[in-house]
Amino acid sequence: MFKLVSPFKPAGDQPQAIEKLTKNLRAGAKHNILLGVTGAGKTFVISNVIERIQKPVLLISHNKTLAAQLYQEFKEFFPEAAIHYFVSYYDYYQPEAYIPQTDTYIEKDAKINEEIDRLRHAATQDLLQRQDIIVVASVSCIYNIGSPEVYQKVSLEIKEGQKIKRRDLISHLTNLRYQRNDIDFKPATFRVRGDMVEIFAVTGREIIRVEFEGDKVDQIARCETDGKNFFNLKFKISNLKLRIFPAHFWVTPKEKLGIAIENIKLELQEQLKKLEKEKKLPEAQRLEQRTNYDLEMLREAGFCHGIENYSRHLEFRKPGESPYTLIDYFLYPPKFSERKLGRARDFLIFIDESHMTLPQLHAMANQDRSRKETLIEYGFRLPSAIDNRPLTFKEFEERVNRVIYVSATPAEEERKKALRQAQGKRGKKYIVEQLIRPTGLLEPSIEIRPTKNQVRDLIQEIKKCIQKKQRILVLTLTKRLAEALSDYLSEEGISSQWLHAEVKTLERPQILKDLREGKYDVLVGINLLREGLDLPEVALVAILDADKEGFLRTDTTLIQTMGRAARHPEGRVIMYANQITTSMRKAIKEVCRRRKIQEEYNKEHQIIPQPIVKEIREWPFAKKSKEITSEFWVIQDAKLLEKEMREAAKNLDFERAAEIRNLIKKLKNGTKK
Repeated sequence: MFKLVSPFKPAGDQPQAIEKLTKNLRAGAKHNILLGVTGAGKTFVISNVIERIQKPVLLISHNKTLAAQLYQEFKEFFPEAAIHYFVSYYDYYQPEAYIPQTDTYIEKDAKINEEIDRLRHAATQDLLQRQDIIVVASVSCIYNIGSPEVYQKVSLEIKEGQKIKRRDLISHLTNLRYQRNDIDFKPATFRVRGDMVEIFAVTGREIIRVEFEGDKVDQIARCETDGKNFFNLKFKISNLKLRIFPAHFWVTPKEKLGIAIENIKLELQEQLKKLEKEKKLPEAQRLEQRTNYDLEMLREAGFCHGIENYSRHLEFRKPGESPYTLIDYFLYPPKFSERKLGRARDFLIFIDESHMTLPQLHAMANQDRSRKETLIEYGFRLPSAIDNRPLTFKEFEERVNRVIYVSATPAEEERKKALRQAQGKRGKKYIVEQLIRPTGLLEPSIEIRPTKNQVRDLIQEIKKCIQKKQRILVLTLTKRLAEALSDYLSEEGISSQWLHAEVKTLERPQILKDLREGKYDVLVGINLLREGLDLPEVALVAILDADKEGFLRTDTTLIQTMGRAARHPEGRVIMYANQITTSMRKAIKEVCRRRKIQEEYNKEHQIIPQPIVKEIREWPFAKKSKEITSEFWVIQDAKLLEKEMREAAKNLDFERAAEIRNLIKKLKNGTKK
């Protein structure tokens, strides 16, 4: 059961929004809109709706930073529920591609963030085991991650008294892609000590200890861990059965892997015949060599680089059939083996900042297909690789039962869906407005200034705000300009930082936290400083080159950007522009309309606008320091560490060798950590 915990009670027009949305959802309305202004408490309204409906929730955000903020808020509202963060696990990603014009092959290059990978596994595992779950995801949730049925079927169940030999347990763990490592214990590894096997779950949340007596499990214990200190672990005896899930999403049962490999070989032969018929001999030779190497890896290790390109065969899907995504984990209930959407588990989808998220969901499948078709044509991949893809928008909508579009500026698409649904239903309203802030805060005042000497004028305004201990957001048009302006402000003695898409996912929330705490006074960005960011200390939003019509300066974008100053009693916006564009005029008109509604409400209820007081949360995934995370920090013998360092280097584990080397230096300098 979802149980909302909050010191607040619905106020302003929050109660009517909660009632209308709940009523619509219970009546089975598929498309609903929550049109809420910045600072009106949309997340609180959503949380109340979730508590009333009591269904699993998928909330999709277009922005990883905003997703992180929502994740934290839901953790506070539902402390007893399973709240998860599911975003792309790449810190860096260069997809495999081929450019025929220059005969350039670009190999897939990616740096996986292991922490995010663990969070993704934690989300899918809880989806298969719990009902009280909220997953806050980016649009990566519509990408292929493998079958939930297979993911659960290949998992290993362990219970006390179970007849299983220790070596068989180790063999099972290896098949699940867990690695044995008795020294450097980390998630997705296990270690063996006598009759005891300790398994570090892939989620990084717990360590499971299995003790054997002969050929049966004598005792099972588990221990929650922060993933840093593996000594003096406090295990608790568990009489319940435990389930260990795979360390990777694409794991095929051993008995079916051989069939999948044979199917891949058949497709290879068909494609080779086609290429040879078209007299594409170099392409045929290339495809044969690459595919045979991958097949050999699959036979020997059950895994290969780029295994996702063979996912159609590994999951026994038909050509063109939609891939399995995170949404399928919502649709897959326990003891349900048929993939029929009509009989699947009911859940809710919230699409946050829908005016930005829906276009992303529309575009992803087409972009992916175009790249794969070129790879297939020139013999880099089999045709089945095209079925390793995100969902098309049509496939996504087929999986949507009830959806709530959340935005201060809903686009025409979601408006049409809601209005079309209301046709012929008198009194039914599927666009629920939430324009009144319980705090009485008004929309920011707006001022337009010429672009001449805009940076010098901006610096003067920034210094005025700093004297009042206020924070400032500055919006530019390019990454290069954002970085250059931030550096220039620093030269002028102003504490500044830039933020754009090249900043790593897990570092972005920490930068916003530093802004709120006053480590920075100014944050300079492009389009990450718009939708949904909750920064009550920001009193000034400055938009440079506001009259440059385009994606970053539409009326929707400007309204969203100006909203960042709506959480402060002295909130104001300065637009630097030499003319008032159509987008500027529309945005200013809408902001003034909303400001007037709030002013009338304040006057009627005698409300004096109050600042929002919001606790500055600790971002749970931030790296607080670069301390040694290995268990070797307890060893004080430099010679022993040097021996271990040489052994790691011999095994080509250079990252671990470097970590031990740094520890040796610290020991020689007289410091332990």
